[in-house]
Amino acid sequence: MKCSKFLSELNDFLDGSLDSSLKAELEEHLTWCHNCHVVCNTTKKTIEIYRENQVYELPDTLRVKLQTAIITKCKSSKSKD
Repeated sequence: MKCSKFLSELNDFLDGSLDSSLKAELEEHLTWCHNCHVVCNTTKKTIEIYRENQVYELPDTLRVKLQTAIITKCKSSKSKD
């Protein structure tokens, strides 16, 4: 299985709405693909945080890095328009 196929099925995988054969393929892919494993776990944790409606304070350094990255991305997107 390629990563693109895994990512296209990720939502259904996390929702548990896949047939057992496809689910087994995705689980096997996760055993050897570190990148998809990270994406899957990060997405799962994001969903859990959202469902719990908890607010987490970011460390100042991380918050600044995140804000800078968002502003840079927005500025680069506007210059492409």
